[in-house]
Amino acid sequence: MDQLTDYPFDRARALLDVVPPPEGLEVIALSIGEPQHAPPPLIAETVAANAHLWGKYPPALGTPELRQAISGWLTRRFNVPAQDFEDKVGIIPVAGTREALYLVAPVSVPETKNGERAAVLIPNPLYHVYSGGAIMAGADPVFVSATYNTGFMPNFRDLDEATLRRTALAYLCSPSNPQGAIADIEYLKSAIRLAREYDFIVAVDECYSEIYDVAHPPGALQACAEMGEGYGNVIIFHSLSKRSSAAGLRSGFVAGDANLIETFRRLRSFSGATLPLPIQAASAALWNDEAHVEENRAKYRAKFDAAERVLDGRYGYYRPDGGFFLWLDVGNGEEAALKLWKEAGVRVQPGAYMARPDDTGNNPGAPYIRVALVHETDVIEKALKRLVKVLR
Repeated sequence: MDQLTDYPFDRARALLDVVPPPEGLEVIALSIGEPQHAPPPLIAETVAANAHLWGKYPPALGTPELRQAISGWLTRRFNVPAQDFEDKVGIIPVAGTREALYLVAPVSVPETKNGERAAVLIPNPLYHVYSGGAIMAGADPVFVSATYNTGFMPNFRDLDEATLRRTALAYLCSPSNPQGAIADIEYLKSAIRLAREYDFIVAVDECYSEIYDVAHPPGALQACAEMGEGYGNVIIFHSLSKRSSAAGLRSGFVAGDANLIETFRRLRSFSGATLPLPIQAASAALWNDEAHVEENRAKYRAKFDAAERVLDGRYGYYRPDGGFFLWLDVGNGEEAALKLWKEAGVRVQPGAYMARPDDTGNNPGAPYIRVALVHETDVIEKALKRLVKVLR
């Protein structure tokens, strides 16, 4: 448990909460990726219409309506053949994907792999749940740099043979958090081929896939379908938290290799929370509706337009391909985050807390801050102008 003390939001609170923000200035929190857009009315309407179902135990595998909504969306969005859901691709609803991303590690990681302690590959910077899952599964977390020089995606093929032979699981995130990079279809196919060559699971976190600037991100199941060799060694994660601005709904799903999903189902039958039936009904309605998603994307594009106006040419600013974070090079992320809080009332996440030191002791996130563009455009523009004034 001692290895789990490096929780990024605890570290940020320890850094910032000891000093007050400026008096008389509105505090703007851009440190947590919690969408502030109003959730679609469809949620409340559907939950109310299904209120009579609160008294029933929900099926762990999801209602037929929810499963059909998810499979239909995967077919429309990622061109997964509909017939593949009969026996090749499994689906299981989950209470948000954080739990699922954590639990995939005990599902995937044996005590040893090829006679050695198992390894879990993790992009660096990272979503903290990846390392937590690896550690609690008894594996060695192997942090693989995902920096500007690698296109903000980890290059697993550069790892040595000995590491790959003991790898049991590899996490990927596309669009990446915090950098907003998209793994193209050839990258995904290469990662899947590597996983099959060395017999490990590739777990692809696609929770930001519906927030993108120009081109929609491809998915790992799409890559499998195009390769035509089945869905072995692949599992994906999707959520309504970002896509539908419904973080409080705690609704997502896991899909992929049917055998792996069955193992995952058995684990969750002991340890996982099941979505209540009214929540399942609302989730099905959201997966079946794209209008609110398009409206959501337009709002984020407007915020990136504002960021471009305010930040262009500063702090290594680039317009990310997906997600809703800015990854700004401010020289020293901890110092900048503290200064912004003390002098501007703007709360951001130090980049060092989103990453781990590499083999040379260098933390690839140390020069950066992560800025979550979760508020309305006028609030974002106000916050970024304060940022420029204070960090000038």
